[in-house]
Amino acid sequence: MTDDTTMEPPSYRAGDAPITAFMTDQPVLVSASTTLREVAAALDDTSTGLVVVGSLAAVEGVVSERDIVRAVATNVDLDATTAADIETKDLFWATEDSTVGTVVEEMMEDYVRHILI
Repeated sequence: MTDDTTMEPPSYRAGDAPITAFMTDQPVLVSASTTLREVAAALDDTSTGLVVVGSLAAVEGVVSERDIVRAVATNVDLDATTAADIETKDLFWATEDSTVGTVVEEMMEDYVRHILI
C-alpha cells in the first residue's frame, strides 16, 4: 500500500499543462458600486492583481492593479469613483480544458495580462 501524501504532482511539458493548475478557485469578487479605495484594499488584502466585478454567475468586468495605478496617476477621486467606472468589459476567457500553451499564445497575440476561466 502506498502513502498518497508522498505522491509527486503530475509532470507536464510546459505548454501542455492544464491552465486549471494555475487558476485560483477563489476569485476576488466586488460589486459594481465598490469604490476604488475599497477595490485597492481588496487587492492588497488578498495579495492578488485582479478583482472580478459582479458575481461568478454574471461577470460584468474586471479591475486590475494597473487600473488602480492609472486612476491614482490621473488624480481620480478613489472614494467617489466605482469599479463600474473603470472596469474592463472586454474580457478574455479560456476553458477549463485549455492548456498553458494555448492561453499564453492568446495572451501574447492580444496583449492581455489576465484571462478568466
